[in-house]
Amino acid sequence: MPEIVGIRFKQAGKVYYFDPAGLELGINDHVLVETSHGLEIGRVVITPKQVVEAEISEPLKPVIRKAEDEDLKKAGDWQDRVDEALRTCQAKVADHNLPMKILTAEYNFDGSRLTFYFTAEARVDFRDLLRELASTFRTRIELKQVGVRDKAKMLGGIGRCGRQLCCSSFLCDFSTVTMRMAKEQNLPLNPMKISGLCGRLLCCLSYENDQYAEIKQKLPKVGERVNTSHGPGKVTSTNVLKETVYIELETGAVVEAPASEVQKRGAMGGPPPSGKS
Repeated sequence: MPEIVGIRFKQAGKVYYFDPAGLELGINDHVLVETSHGLEIGRVVITPKQVVEAEISEPLKPVIRKAEDEDLKKAGDWQDRVDEALRTCQAKVADHNLPMKILTAEYNFDGSRLTFYFTAEARVDFRDLLRELASTFRTRIELKQVGVRDKAKMLGGIGRCGRQLCCSSFLCDFSTVTMRMAKEQNLPLNPMKISGLCGRLLCCLSYENDQYAEIKQKLPKVGERVNTSHGPGKVTSTNVLKETVYIELETGAVVEAPASEVQKRGAMGGPPPSGKS
């Protein structure tokens, strides 16, 4: 069976698989690898292990070697030039009057490629800008347009929960988040209250959605007639996390009862049949 090692290039970036090439690699080891962007330094997050052939979609590139102190210093030197490169690019975008916002920039390991990430409301013709940037920096330039969720991931920030954004701290991929998830969790359906800094629905809506859906299947529905130890009544609301239901009794009083102690009433509104003739 082939052997793979998982490598990450950014704090909350995707994990890419490489051939460990027989090297003894541990968690957090820095390695030098060849990528589509040229040479890059990555961090080991999955130690070498064997996998079945079917799990590998394409030939794996080998790890070149472990990164040395000199390699890390070289990468750091290029990283120190990013702020200046960013200011230069932003000034040239303004000179060309292009409808785009430059977010951040990054050099690859040896400075042979400089990538600028930007947002724009539509496609932008940046060919003249690209030629000018290549002439200024004397290296290969790439301009990459990203969406609003990627923007939040790159820039980071604090969410309404008071913690660092999930996308910039640990989420590797963006999952699909829908308004149905908010409804499933009895959250307000006002987009302003359930959206993140990116303006899209909060990623965390998907974290417990399956659990909510599973529990709600066990609970009686709102409006359903039930029997309780306090007498018959109608379900007015539910508390999924506590697995309880609020019931309006025939007397008009409202009680909270565990779902396990509530019985559905028969089709005609009476108590469920006892099984006796």
